[in-house]
Amino acid sequence: MDIALTSAIVIALLVGVLGLGTWIFVGLLAVSAISLLTLAGFSDHRLGVALASIVLRASKSWELSAIPLFIWVGEILFKAGFSARLFRGLAPLVDWMPGRLLHTNVVGCTLFAAVSGSSAATTATIGRITLTELKKRGYDEPLAVGSLAGAGSLGLLIPPSLLMIVYGVLAEVSIARLFAAGVLPGLMMAGLFMGWVMLRALMNPAVAPKASSDATRVPLWQSLWDLVPVLALIAVVLGSIYSGVATPSEAAAVGVILALLLTALFGQLTWDLIKTSLQETVLTSAMIVSILVSAAFLSTAAGYLHLPQELASAISALQLNPYVLIALIAVFYLIGGMVLDGISLTVMTLPIVLPLVTGAGFDPLWFGVFLVIMVEVGQITPPVGFNLYVLQGVTGHSLGQVARWAVPFFLLMCLGAALLTAFPTIALWAPSLIGR
Repeated sequence: MDIALTSAIVIALLVGVLGLGTWIFVGLLAVSAISLLTLAGFSDHRLGVALASIVLRASKSWELSAIPLFIWVGEILFKAGFSARLFRGLAPLVDWMPGRLLHTNVVGCTLFAAVSGSSAATTATIGRITLTELKKRGYDEPLAVGSLAGAGSLGLLIPPSLLMIVYGVLAEVSIARLFAAGVLPGLMMAGLFMGWVMLRALMNPAVAPKASSDATRVPLWQSLWDLVPVLALIAVVLGSIYSGVATPSEAAAVGVILALLLTALFGQLTWDLIKTSLQETVLTSAMIVSILVSAAFLSTAAGYLHLPQELASAISALQLNPYVLIALIAVFYLIGGMVLDGISLTVMTLPIVLPLVTGAGFDPLWFGVFLVIMVEVGQITPPVGFNLYVLQGVTGHSLGQVARWAVPFFLLMCLGAALLTAFPTIALWAPSLIGR
């Protein structure tokens, strides 16, 4: 069968099945099975053997064990109330800047992202604390919600990132080096967000009114003490990875132990906290792993149908300029992010996209960071912008309203992707310091 017709059939099946509202992992499995049975001529027995081998291979991936552990760290910190301590600690440190406490959104998300690895968890955790406090103090709500929409997505970029773990496993790239590659781009994005907040506050001081009380004027030592738990976790987890003492999975386990110890130290550790945090962790982890396994099955089906190789050859034959290729891929992920979540989009497309990118001469480490930024943009684009849904639940505003408030930060993230493309050293400098 002609490769173009085969591709069209598979894409139509995928769009049709997912368009029915089917669970993503069920839809991917169904499309894979139908494609192999009807287009590749598989027998029922061969199909079952292929699926079983993929499940076994995926379940034995040691690197994936870091995912539930990092999720558990974030759940422990949230349920133990460390996010509230984070706001209290940051408030006096940023109150002198143009934009004042609006910066707690960006800095808070940056710090919490460094221990949670999840965009949705970062947005929800910081948002539940900061938005209430900012509204109570009369801060501009569109800017507060928009900055949280943008900064919350840093959970995917600031290490340890769940999406980077997934990318590292699929692309066979060192996860420790990927984590290092995400540090400077993550700080760059946070800097762009804070710069916009400061610019808005300088143009219109009313968006960040000066506090009428001394609520933010507390001793420096007290502010730093409130930041100690999160900063200690960041130092231990990331320090152990970058120093080579521990793998990401081992560092995640250490992070769980330290989170439990800190929770006990501050008198918050209870059996109910352990039980509820584990329940949330299992639910989230099962969702991610099921999507990974089903997407691996779809990748296998695409391989048997020779779709990645043929599509790569067809695009290569066009002899596109490498930067034109990257621009087209960026648009592709922008559109894909409107209908799929980041992990699903990544695992479904990477087998096709990665060979094109590496063939054009781009470093897979750099592309991992670029991909994460584009997926982040998808987090704040409707109709399937996960951060928008989270903020809709937190604020009570409509999805369209939240999306409009997020537009400036959407544009800043696109600017960040452009800067990363123009200056790839932003992502590649830090990994060069830790070797391979």
